Amino acid sequence: MDFSIKILKVFYIGGAEVWITETTRNTWIIMGILIILAIIARIKMRKVGDVPSGIQNAFELAVEAYDKFLLESAGEKLMYLGYWYFTIFAFVFVSNISGLLFMRPPTADWTVTFPLAFVTFSLIQGLGARYRKGKFVKNLFEPNIIFFPLNVIGELARPISLSFRLFGNILAGMILMSLLYAMPPMFIRVAIPIPLHMFFDLFAGVLQTYIFSILSLSFIGISAATD
Repeated sequence: MDFSIKILKVFYIGGAEVWITETTRNTWIIMGILIILAIIARIKMRKVGDVPSGIQNAFELAVEAYDKFLLESAGEKLMYLGYWYFTIFAFVFVSNISGLLFMRPPTADWTVTFPLAFVTFSLIQGLGARYRKGKFVKNLFEPNIIFFPLNVIGELARPISLSFRLFGNILAGMILMSLLYAMPPMFIRVAIPIPLHMFFDLFAGVLQTYIFSILSLSFIGISAATD
């Protein structure tokens, strides 16, 4: 059984080899789905009333819930990060549950999860330096200067742990489902995967999206905290 990522197309730009992989294709599909949903939402929200109703009510509840989540995770002064992390939340969520559509989830590829985690790492360092200035650098030498190498390793470990947590959980679910579909008895291949799809693709997908988002925002919030 092959769990490797398929290369769909190879072409050259200026002598450089460019691969279009299964992950690339599925990422484009998911981005297209999100863009279409965003356009539909924009059209539906053109005419809104003072008293929410229908889809307006659903959108407002979703925005209020996310704003509360952002406030509790990162703090009031970092609310402007909501635009970026809502986009990441939506992309990771749809990617995680794309197995329900018999797609290979892009988040089962470390080359997708690591860049997302690296952006979080960059925000941790950038916003920490912006809001805490010298105190942020001083933290690397606490409680004693001899801990500086360990503190640096701890900082560098964050994007790696974030990316591997998401990547590993989604890949493990995909592999388990693939193994079940490969089992010989027909009744196992037909009946058993249905509830397991609900767990590995839906429940685990939602859970891993939440964990990735809350850890990212919490790390940034702690790094930028001035209290």
